Amino acid sequence: MTIRLLIVDDDPLVRAGLTLMLGGAEDLDIVGEGADGREVPELVSRYAPDVVLMDIRMPQVDGLTATERLRAEPGAPEVVVLTTFHADEQVLRALRAGAAGFVLKDTPPAEILAAVRRVAAGDPVLSPAVTRQLMTHVAGGPERSPRAAATGRLAALADREREVAVAVGRGLANAEIAAELYMSVPTVKTHVSRVLAKLGLNNRVQIALLVHDAGLLDEDGRK
Repeated sequence: MTIRLLIVDDDPLVRAGLTLMLGGAEDLDIVGEGADGREVPELVSRYAPDVVLMDIRMPQVDGLTATERLRAEPGAPEVVVLTTFHADEQVLRALRAGAAGFVLKDTPPAEILAAVRRVAAGDPVLSPAVTRQLMTHVAGGPERSPRAAATGRLAALADREREVAVAVGRGLANAEIAAELYMSVPTVKTHVSRVLAKLGLNNRVQIALLVHDAGLLDEDGRK
């Protein structure tokens, strides 16, 4: 399947570089480019991308606002945010808004391509190490949700769903969760879908953030 990609960045050199680096992939079609977040709704409507590669810092409508607006719409494409920082409050806000992950602007082309492919396949672009870094960064900060509120939301889950949610918070893939909890991969996928629906979340990254807010992981990302 060909992945339809939309690139949104206010720097024309960055857009040109990304197009040059990614354009040769046989399974990737760069369907359009944008220079500001305000263009995103029209571009998405026109080109129907599967994934949007979105810069955070843009002059009129930034990538955070554009991501929040886009992911609030039904059938929205996945969003990967572009940033120059490994972990900051803006990245965290983007993830909470429904972005599937982030890549650094100096990431090698092969890794950016791999990130786009992963997101298109439904997997977040966050390794366990990066997840722990983000969790540590947000802990105790102004963006952090109160523990009681997060705990209350997770109380809506059945025991098995809660176990799966905590495993997602630890950065485990579906196959790893299946092996650890002695269930099939399709069953894990079903539980993840139910968790997302019950909690009103967009993706696994948001599950991980909520699990952390509830205090269910230590600094090493373990229960």
